[in-house]
Amino acid sequence: MRLLTLGALVLSLPFLVGCDGEIENFPTTPDPVVVTETFTGTLTVNGAQTHNVFTSATGLVTATLTSLGEEPPERVGISMGTLAGATCTVVLHNDNAVVTSFLSGTVSTLAGSLCVRVFDVGKLTKPVDYTITVTHP
Repeated sequence: MRLLTLGALVLSLPFLVGCDGEIENFPTTPDPVVVTETFTGTLTVNGAQTHNVFTSATGLVTATLTSLGEEPPERVGISMGTLAGATCTVVLHNDNAVVTSFLSGTVSTLAGSLCVRVFDVGKLTKPVDYTITVTHP
């Protein structure tokens, strides 16, 4: 029995050496990977288009109106919100959006279902192609 105890003590010595009670390297969680998604479509007079976005971590979400065709309208609307089934509940909106307008918010749940919407605010006289870029965790 004495030999077994001595053997256990000898085996544990390498693990005890160097421990002074302080932890120098705390484990960290990695920053979430930022994903960029690009949505395109055609916005019609009095119309709207909605795109779904799914996040995998908490963090900043930004939706930018990056293009409104060759002859951009005076303005359009963009909004961003939460998605529940087929319902997009608007949280942020801009009814005076032009190219480079953006919306930005923070996702506070580990995984989220969001929606981004572009819509006519009564200024379109003909259909216009658009591009929205969304960055998210």
